[in-house]
Amino acid sequence: MRKRFYLLSLGCPKNTVDAEAMAGLLQEAGWRQVEQPSRADLLIVNTCAFIEQAREESYAALRELAERKRSGQLLLAAGCLPQRYGEEVQRAVPGVDGVLGTREWANINLCVARLMGVESSASIRPPGEVSVVTPMRRQAQGPSAYLKIADGCSAPCAFCAIPLIKGPQRSKAREAILEEARQLVSQGVQEIILIAQDTTAYGRDWGERDALPALIEDILKTVPQLSWLRVMYTYPQHITPRLIETMARHPQICHYLDMPLQHAHPATLRRMNRSPDVEGVRRLIADLRQAMPDIALRTTFIVGYPGETEEEFNTLLEFVIEIAFDKVGAFIYSPEEGTAAASLPNPVPREIAEERYARLMELQRSISLARNQRQVGRTLDVLVEGVGDGLSVGRCYRDAPEIDGYVLMRGEWPVGQMVKARIEQALEYDLEGRVLPSR
Repeated sequence: MRKRFYLLSLGCPKNTVDAEAMAGLLQEAGWRQVEQPSRADLLIVNTCAFIEQAREESYAALRELAERKRSGQLLLAAGCLPQRYGEEVQRAVPGVDGVLGTREWANINLCVARLMGVESSASIRPPGEVSVVTPMRRQAQGPSAYLKIADGCSAPCAFCAIPLIKGPQRSKAREAILEEARQLVSQGVQEIILIAQDTTAYGRDWGERDALPALIEDILKTVPQLSWLRVMYTYPQHITPRLIETMARHPQICHYLDMPLQHAHPATLRRMNRSPDVEGVRRLIADLRQAMPDIALRTTFIVGYPGETEEEFNTLLEFVIEIAFDKVGAFIYSPEEGTAAASLPNPVPREIAEERYARLMELQRSISLARNQRQVGRTLDVLVEGVGDGLSVGRCYRDAPEIDGYVLMRGEWPVGQMVKARIEQALEYDLEGRVLPSR
């Protein structure tokens, strides 16, 4: 059997990093990655099971590959779906030959060898060992790259199944993180994005309560040539004055913070088992904006949570108007088996939840446009990500990959190049700019 594999990764950036790790381990064992499923001997879907929509997407991808699978091809379901539901995945999709949970990806070569019926010299690695101790073999896919600094989550949020899927928080060893940063920058990466379920909980499983600022300092000392360092998935109650000061002091750190708040009414937050200290969040945002007046703030909200009244939802709308976040993402509540929220009374009817979602996003569109209009006249560094038809598309510090907007510029510049663009027009989610001549 020839050793060629096709890998499809679904879900969040944390899944993307795990998929890259699996690909690296397979390549070390002599496998070659291909872009077309028809050319592969091994088909892998790195699944997501965070919410119902993600599970449906994962099952659909597995069924499509199973239906097209030719004789001799193997199909492996990896990631969150088999971690949560085990061999039930194989019963749901008969063409699946094997499963590998998200805590077991380091054993992929052993798993594949067993599927092929061959001996393997690979030894079984304990769950999570490689993900938090050993540096991954990184392969840059472009000018930006995610760097996962922890696995799992120890937060008690009532609505979230991630702790059930990935287990408690396990912070990655600092030297492993620094080695991965070296690899990425040596391959031309200009932007590193720190991710975890809660990046601000880094080191708490070791007893360190404010370890993220020191880690950031170490990364910048290790790769001083790095253009941008971006921090995602921060928990408001874990954002410390030291972290704010560190972000404000280093020019490489993007003045951008992703801070999922989930709601803004104390009663809703209590039912979510989140901190109800909305006043503390207000003070935190004021501190961030005082330290970094140009900071771009992103957050995420859940609408239609069990028991959410019209009054509670209106409080959320008023909060969104008051704070004027630069970026807002929203989800309609999805009950997840095994979570505390799944048994809460007073579910919100789907049609009401959908109507609230539409109202929230309509409100945010006007706020986003107003925040973007503030950028007109500014000269911003823009990282070019794509070109074609006489245009270049890139991102400034205000925009994270995949979830935020773009800067559109006339002319074509090399992908991965950092250019300076004067912003001339603002759209609801994107900006238009003119590239300035280099000096």
